[in-house]
Amino acid sequence: MYRFARDQLVMNVAGVKIGGQPGENPTALCGTIFYQGHRIVEDEDRGRFDEKAAESLIVQQTELSEETGNPAVLHLYAKTPEAFGRYLDFVDGLWSGPLILDSADPMTRMGMAGLVSEIGYADRCIYNSISLGTTGNEEEALAKSEIDSALLLAYNPADSSVEGTIRALEKGGAGRKAGLIEIARGLGMNNLLIDPGVVPLGDGAGRSLRSTLLAKARFGLPAGSGIHNAVSSWRWLKSRDEGARNSCDAASAGLEILAGGDFVLYGPIERAGMVFPVAAMTDILVSEVAKDLEIWPAAGHPIGRLI
Repeated sequence: MYRFARDQLVMNVAGVKIGGQPGENPTALCGTIFYQGHRIVEDEDRGRFDEKAAESLIVQQTELSEETGNPAVLHLYAKTPEAFGRYLDFVDGLWSGPLILDSADPMTRMGMAGLVSEIGYADRCIYNSISLGTTGNEEEALAKSEIDSALLLAYNPADSSVEGTIRALEKGGAGRKAGLIEIARGLGMNNLLIDPGVVPLGDGAGRSLRSTLLAKARFGLPAGSGIHNAVSSWRWLKSRDEGARNSCDAASAGLEILAGGDFVLYGPIERAGMVFPVAAMTDILVSEVAKDLEIWPAAGHPIGRLI
């Protein structure tokens, strides 16, 4: 394994530490709920859903986190501001950890930022995301909010290479006079998490793993990705049985961790039962080797809970 020459920053969001040298802090695992097509959602515009099923999924992720030591993050997706309001009311009594705020609609994302600031939730929230495509209106709304944590989606559509990813973070892209890191800090973001983005398997998906490694080496910031998206886009795998699909999906989390990833956006929260054991095992393996490099696991690390 390896130790980065540059000091590695550790972000603290709602008591969860993300970042550091490989083998130091356990990998944060982010499961998505209420996503597009989620079977528990009955009306995605109004935010009506099966509350019993949602509670069971959230509790499962919480219990797995407590058992393994891998911190959990709830990735909350909403189609509309109305739906988000309902979802937030529901998770309030079930979840005390970090929340990733996500939507395909910029207006909904802006509404999310405004609502969590209004009700005092902003310090628990991670905005998803600041990218080269983020508009001036969205930046203004984010600057006015009290959110200070954000994912930097460093996908560069003009250059999807590793170099293009680093350039997006350092210098920006078309129509940008600054890189994403500078932009985010200018908007009041203190906790920055780098996500290089993931393209389909066969189209350069492996570059996201190298980008994770290089981004940490260059900037010292926490990095990770939704590498499972590469697996879900693999046409050949779609013809295989569910067991094969699930095995590859869970294994992808381990690959991200071996590439130095500090967090994994593992996709549908239903997959927590498969992903947490893989992540815990990989964290233990990395931590065992990291001790040779004088890197010691933090309190609560899987190596101390499961070995």
